Amino acid sequence: GNITAYGLTHFKVKLFGQEEQDLERLGQIAAIIKKHCSRYAFTLDGNEQYKEIGAFQSLWERVQENEPLREFFKYLLFVEQPFHRDVALSDATDEALRGWRGRPAMIIDESDATLDSVVEALAKGYAGTSHKNCKGVMKGIANACLIEHRRRKDPSRKYVNSVEDLCNIGPIALLQDFAVAATLGIDHVERNGHQYFRGLSMFGPKVQEAMLKSHGDLYRWWAVEGLESPIATVAIKEGRVNLGSVVDAPFGVGIDLDCDPYTPLEEWTYESLVG
Repeated sequence: GNITAYGLTHFKVKLFGQEEQDLERLGQIAAIIKKHCSRYAFTLDGNEQYKEIGAFQSLWERVQENEPLREFFKYLLFVEQPFHRDVALSDATDEALRGWRGRPAMIIDESDATLDSVVEALAKGYAGTSHKNCKGVMKGIANACLIEHRRRKDPSRKYVNSVEDLCNIGPIALLQDFAVAATLGIDHVERNGHQYFRGLSMFGPKVQEAMLKSHGDLYRWWAVEGLESPIATVAIKEGRVNLGSVVDAPFGVGIDLDCDPYTPLEEWTYESLVG
């Protein structure tokens, strides 16, 4: 449904860490994507499911032995953090990666915890990292500069700097994430689960109207069956979003948000989410 509705062309596929289950699920996902997309690419997210490299190597070898999956995996961009953070940057993993000929391009994510994590990861054979604003905007910019410097110094090696927005929504966080992604020059951003939200309906009509006025390229009105009024939602066309107004706005946000109706952070409690 989402492929048809939004014209999606890029996908992120999660691994469970159980070989037979993952192989079956990968086959199902590959069949769906190939059926509905004339062009596509995807990433594979290990989510730290592997405590030792052999288990992931076994899955990779099984994929290569499976003709439909081997064909599908020609469109794999990279693998994200397959190994648990306890072992991802260990000397044992470093040695195993160096001995693994034909390994896929892998990046760190959860292991990107310190200012020098990417330096260490690159030295151990990883291709790069994933940027999230929650890791630190300036840290992400520094990592991007390092990866680009290495790319220019060693063009024969594959380097990767990806972006995730952790299911952030407007009217502020999503736009700020997009602004940083645009600044970094990355044109593919992983957007998590935005279809689970009814656009910006939780913010009321004034905020939605302001977003359409300032960011009419990024947002659109969407008529929902059962609702009297349309809601503002991200406009995704052919798998792409238009960031012109985000790039033009200071720090990506073009509206002056009235925060008076909202609870100040120092007064907010988790208990307010229940009831």
